[in-house]
Amino acid sequence: MNIQEEYNKLMSEVLYQGKKKSDRTGTGTLSVFGRTIRHDMSEGFPLLTTKKVWFNAALTEILWILQGRTDVTYLQNHKVHYWDADYERSGRTDNTLGPVYGKQWRDFGGVDQLKNLLADIKSNPDSRRLIVSAWNPIEMPDMALPPCHYGFQVYINDGVIDLMWQQRSVDIFLGLPYDIAMYGLLLEFLAKGNGLKAGSLIGQLGDCHLYSNHIKQASEQLERYMYELPTIQVEHGLYLDNDAIFMPVHNSVSLINYKSHPAIKAPLSVG
Repeated sequence: MNIQEEYNKLMSEVLYQGKKKSDRTGTGTLSVFGRTIRHDMSEGFPLLTTKKVWFNAALTEILWILQGRTDVTYLQNHKVHYWDADYERSGRTDNTLGPVYGKQWRDFGGVDQLKNLLADIKSNPDSRRLIVSAWNPIEMPDMALPPCHYGFQVYINDGVIDLMWQQRSVDIFLGLPYDIAMYGLLLEFLAKGNGLKAGSLIGQLGDCHLYSNHIKQASEQLERYMYELPTIQVEHGLYLDNDAIFMPVHNSVSLINYKSHPAIKAPLSVG
């Protein structure tokens, strides 16, 4: 189960068999519904090589979420700007995107879901309730964008931890490579911090789409050969100790031997 093969298979299916579907941005898409992608973490870190994927952007966003942050300044200070358009479109003036991912993971109606997850991983690793959700209908009207990846579950058995995330809306060309990398990082953080081995990374995907102005770019990417996947080194992981959460920082995570084809530019649809 290599993520690059899974990704290409999904993108090919949408490109050649997807049905035309309108969307909120007015761009138009080719779309399929209900797909699963898998990656065995022993085969390498799931950062696509058929085009340049900016590892720092995925790392910054997952650390931003884990810290419970919702501000755009943190992202911008780390040179991540793909949330800027949604912030501007939202009309917000408080420097935040509203109660998005970080707020829900760390304060869902007063519940710190991340802390509960880490506590349960230590005390009850066989639990079937190792789940974090970002889908909060009460606070949805105040979000600049409702969560695309709206929940994840971990599964621990025989010293191995697997992670499955759920996603309602999947921008295959621009967004999905970063979603894969983010949850790959989260899985590695949880494994490292809790003395476990990272196993399978699984994405349960809803509306999988290619925007009509990404068709040429997707075709170009599918023609490229795949390099070997890189690896990462995490100095210390994500864990709970004495009711305090410890988590990685930027300079404690290193990407090793990443070789890729050049980036492929494509417009971001916002609306």
